[in-house]
Amino acid sequence: MLPVEPPIEHRINKWLAHAGLGSRRHCEDLILAGRVTVDGQAVRNLSTRILPGQRVAVDGVEVKTEKLVYWLVNKPRGYLCTNHDPAGRPRAIDLVPNTDQRVYTVGRLDEDSEGLLVLTNDGDLAHRLMHPRFGVEKTYLVQVAGVPTAEDLRQLLKGVWLSDGHVKAKSVKKLKRQGESTWLRITLNEGRNREIRRMLAQLKHKVIRLKRIALGPVLLGSLPPGKARRLSALEREDLRRAATRQQRRQSATAAHTRGDGQT
Repeated sequence: MLPVEPPIEHRINKWLAHAGLGSRRHCEDLILAGRVTVDGQAVRNLSTRILPGQRVAVDGVEVKTEKLVYWLVNKPRGYLCTNHDPAGRPRAIDLVPNTDQRVYTVGRLDEDSEGLLVLTNDGDLAHRLMHPRFGVEKTYLVQVAGVPTAEDLRQLLKGVWLSDGHVKAKSVKKLKRQGESTWLRITLNEGRNREIRRMLAQLKHKVIRLKRIALGPVLLGSLPPGKARRLSALEREDLRRAATRQQRRQSATAAHTRGDGQT
């Protein structure tokens, strides 16, 4: 199969992301640092567009577009969401079968968490899935110490203040008791570092186990821990549609608030 050519109408940061250089934010940093050249000339303007036949290089090495790949992994506890670990600990990318492409995790699950991860070299899709502006939902099964009260659940929906701002769950449901603990299903539409653990700690409920079971419309399903499978074309399209739909809703809400288009 021939490599996938990034759409020529994309700006340079998006072109680089499509080529597998990482997220759009990372590609923007490369550009602003003067590490990207087009036909031998350094570019720092993020609105630069790439035309057919132009040669793009990063640190003097020409960027070759590559086939985009998409993997779903069931990360076990003890695995890291990083491409490099000096200590040599197990990484989520080690669970992906041999591939010629360099893939990255879409978002992170901390070492003690488990469940659904998407790994891809499609930086544009990764950006859309993880940036809060696009509001793609992430759903988790969470085992907590004790029995959260109805007021605790309402507080999760209302939100709590953490060191990096105000956070809240989109939905929370109590599922079942297990001994001296309780299982919850929690859905977020943003993804700050260890957000669920910190939210519940504020309410005096320690997280015992945390497992992501869905990213937008894509479900972990019956994939065994430590295994990986390719995302289907339908799943990839569903993910793109989910991000685009949420963005349209937010744009429409903003326009309504401003009074745009009112008669």
